[in-house]
Amino acid sequence: MAADALPRTRLYIDQPLGEGGVAALDGDRAHYLRAVLRQGPGDGVLAFNGRDGEYLARIETLSKSNGTLRLEQQTRAPAADAPPAPWLLFAPLKGGRTEYVVEKAVELGVGRLVPVYTRRGDVTRVNLDRLRANALEAAEQCERLDAPDIADGIDLQKLLSSWEPGRTLFVAAESGDAQPLVTAVTAAAGKPVAFLVGPEGGFDRQELDALRRLPFVVSVGLGPRVLRADTAAFSALAVWQAAGGDWRCGGGDARPPNRV
Repeated sequence: MAADALPRTRLYIDQPLGEGGVAALDGDRAHYLRAVLRQGPGDGVLAFNGRDGEYLARIETLSKSNGTLRLEQQTRAPAADAPPAPWLLFAPLKGGRTEYVVEKAVELGVGRLVPVYTRRGDVTRVNLDRLRANALEAAEQCERLDAPDIADGIDLQKLLSSWEPGRTLFVAAESGDAQPLVTAVTAAAGKPVAFLVGPEGGFDRQELDALRRLPFVVSVGLGPRVLRADTAAFSALAVWQAAGGDWRCGGGDARPPNRV
């Protein structure tokens, strides 16, 4: 099928996908297709699960609480030889900005998002179900073939004590010695990395001292201007994708804008 004839609607389906197979729709997705998009049996959608690529599917049955999709053909294969996706560790923010961080980080290709509780953080708990729903919606809209993991919130000290040393942890530093971000991420191109961004008030001095003593931590500077926490996260991820991540792989598999 020509790319410009593919449906607009994309759904993350956490089930095996293959040509000729059937995938079940849960209540939320059935409601979304039926009541929000006004779709019904025979309408097409694109289904993906993070493992099997993307498939053209047709709605076979649809009710208020469930439904089924008939999988017709693969439209995109799983990405081959893609560099490891970066992780984002971030202090939750007030006023809906945590959801905004999740949405944009998904668009920027993160593989895992971890809310981290720090001494100066203003938010001490997050709604994980809402964040996971936001992440899935962002993955569907930005045409990813996977959806990132949203980890449970964790205290910074506990996070560091259980860290796998094979993954470099870049810490956005507000002060002190730090490598330029571009220099640091270029040296780590193609390797497993994570970025840690603190709260609006910055890290506590004891937290910074503890971070700098760890062999897997690299402090990076984000330039001469003071950035808000969400801006710092997006800046770090964008530089990583350009210098060490999947923006180096060319134009990707973007869809034309006139899909039906």
